[in-house]
Formats: sequence, structure tokens, C-alpha cells
Amino acid sequence: MAAVANKRSVMTLYSDPQNPYCHRVRMVLAEKNITFEINDIDPLNMPEQLMELNPYGTLPTLVDRDLRLYESRIIMEYLDERFPHPPLLPVDPVSRSTSRLLMYRVDYDWYRLMDVILAGKKDAAKARKELRESLIATSQVFAAKAFFMSDDFTLVDCLIAPLLWRLPVLGVDIPASAKGLHEYASRLFARESFTQSLSEAEREMRG
Repeated sequence: MAAVANKRSVMTLYSDPQNPYCHRVRMVLAEKNITFEINDIDPLNMPEQLMELNPYGTLPTLVDRDLRLYESRIIMEYLDERFPHPPLLPVDPVSRSTSRLLMYRVDYDWYRLMDVILAGKKDAAKARKELRESLIATSQVFAAKAFFMSDDFTLVDCLIAPLLWRLPVLGVDIPASAKGLHEYASRLFARESFTQSLSEAEREMRG
């Protein structure tokens, strides 16, 4: 991401190099080949400038000219509409709504558990077990199509990729028998946009 960070652009992303919500926005930016500036932020030491841009002081935060956006899914959909090629959501309303529902479910069913694990809460072990079992149970769904319930790469995959990349850090071991999940993850990790989206801290998560 260093090469991208040094480019001058009216679009700026305030990002935590280790945060999965920031990672998925960076993946959309890379997939769309958007030139942008990135400001890496220490979440424990939020700069005053960010607090002025985002009243909640959360990451990621995107600034595009006079527009300030926060909440990763809102940013992702904005980028898909602002830069329509390649499209990362279906065109027709029914399929588009289905993709949005899948994004909600990924957040609710999997990211919610990941957040518990990363926060080191007392029920982290339970969340780790639940996340592992849920992913394994979904292995056949991952195997059914090239991407998650789609023949085309979509924003849903941009949500899932950062989570799967962090499984070793989360202590979630997926058995080889979940072949569909492993092959799906390999397809995502092999994408140029995924490689470009990784921060140095994220690269180190996988050695």
C-alpha cells in the first residue's frame, strides 16, 4: 500500500492498517483501481483532524472533495456507484438487494464473532468455536460458485476476504475437509486487488 499512499489525490482514506473494516474498503479501492491517499491512523491516538471529519471518530473514514463518509459498507457502496467499472453489485434491484442482504448477514453472522475474538472478551472462546463451525457448515456454499453465491466477484467477497485472511490470527483452524472454503479463499487471495489492498501489518499476519 506504500506506493498508493504516496500518490496525490483529492480522495483520502483514513485507515487502521490492522482493521478488517478498513481492509475491505481498501480492497474495493484496489479492485476499482482508484488513485487515493491513505492516512494510517493509530486507533488509540486519533488525530484531531479525524475527529473534525467524523463525529464518531471511527475508522475507516473517506474524504472525497467535500464529502465525508464513515461506516465501511456505506463507503464501499459509494465507491461502487462513484466508479461504476467494474461493477461490484448487480444492476437489477432484486439481485442488488440480495447482495446487500448477504453483506448484512456476513457482518452479523461472522464479523460480529470476529469482533468478540479480537476484543479478547470473556466469551471469545465461544465466539471462536461458533465462527469455525459456521464457516465449515457453509463450505458447500463457497464451493457452489466461483465467488460467494455469484459467478462474479462482488462487494460480498470484499467483505469476506479480510475475515478469511485473519483466521490464523483469530485462532480459527479450518480443516482440509472444508475444501470449498479453502479453494474459495485461495481464489480471493490470488486476486491482484487483494494483494494490493494488504498493509504491511496484514502481510505479517500470514508470515
